[in-house]
Amino acid sequence: MKSLMRESKNKLKLGTFSANCSGGMAVTKVDERWNNNWENNIDLVKQCDAAGIEFMLPIARWIGYGGEKDFHGNVLETVTWAAGLAAHSKNIQVFATVHTAFNHPIVTAKQLATLDQMSGGRLGLNVVAGWNKPEYDAFGKDLPGDHADRYNMAQEWFDYVQKLWTEDKPFDWDGTFYQGKGVYSLPHPIQDRMPVINAAASDEGRNFAMRNADFLFTPVFDFEQAAETVKDITARAASVQREVDLLTFCSVVCRPTQKEADDYLNWYANENADWEAVDNLMTLQGLHAQSFPPEALAMFRDRFAAGHGGFPLVGTPDKIADLLEQLSNTGVAGTTLSFVDYAKEFPYFRQEVLPRLESKGLRLPKQDS
Repeated sequence: MKSLMRESKNKLKLGTFSANCSGGMAVTKVDERWNNNWENNIDLVKQCDAAGIEFMLPIARWIGYGGEKDFHGNVLETVTWAAGLAAHSKNIQVFATVHTAFNHPIVTAKQLATLDQMSGGRLGLNVVAGWNKPEYDAFGKDLPGDHADRYNMAQEWFDYVQKLWTEDKPFDWDGTFYQGKGVYSLPHPIQDRMPVINAAASDEGRNFAMRNADFLFTPVFDFEQAAETVKDITARAASVQREVDLLTFCSVVCRPTQKEADDYLNWYANENADWEAVDNLMTLQGLHAQSFPPEALAMFRDRFAAGHGGFPLVGTPDKIADLLEQLSNTGVAGTTLSFVDYAKEFPYFRQEVLPRLESKGLRLPKQDS
């Protein structure tokens, strides 16, 4: 069975990001900020599924970022979240985000293969090495100071899971980080290959993605940098005889007029930003994650308040469709979308922006995609 993410005929793939987390991607104090309760997530997945959106991607978080509202302090665990969303949808690909540092390969292999069967082959894996030191502290683990050490462990973890998904007979595993005797894991996933996303921006992270992932998930800051990133990962992937597509993430404020969009952005991401949480998040990113270059962290504090550092899509439906066209023209294969309130704001995006993307040839009508 083939993956929906690979089989989509849409030039620009679309997904949502962080709907399992309190606040979503907007570090704000406004009352309408995203409530990640289960009812809202069911509402959102049904809307996205009906609209032909390709995927939903969660963030695996264990400790929030503090501030007045404790941004990401309330988080639905991603594997069980994916199982529930699959049960309430028909076509959309639902990803589980898994920290290699905190989840044993044997347990994860069994969980995800089970969910792939339950969903009819609609599960995806977002594999992350982990970077948030307070979370390592919570698990009683030391955060490796060397980025390469995190990815050495992640590579062994990934290789172990892949072997569990392909071997029918018991085998022994004697690695640097994991050991096991007489190990096997049945059933296997029903997809020929479960789609793999890896979120990374560092050299080690990008090289890990080139070896293992189908999609590199990474921030872009402007169209020139996006095109350079696509060129870089295309060359890296070709050097190991693989194809890896680039996905990024965007924050959306779509309104009938530019003024309405700008005013709302200022309202939630400036006047009512949770600046303490913004600064905590940016400090941790700068110290440990390497997801954003230092110069980007310095320049884009407002973008962290607006959408966790995502590329801003702010304006009328026409402007947002034009921005997405420019993004696609850089070679980016797709993007996630986030809203202050996903479930309430997505219908306008669906009604006004998706038809414009279809007219630009970026997406096909749902029945053809």
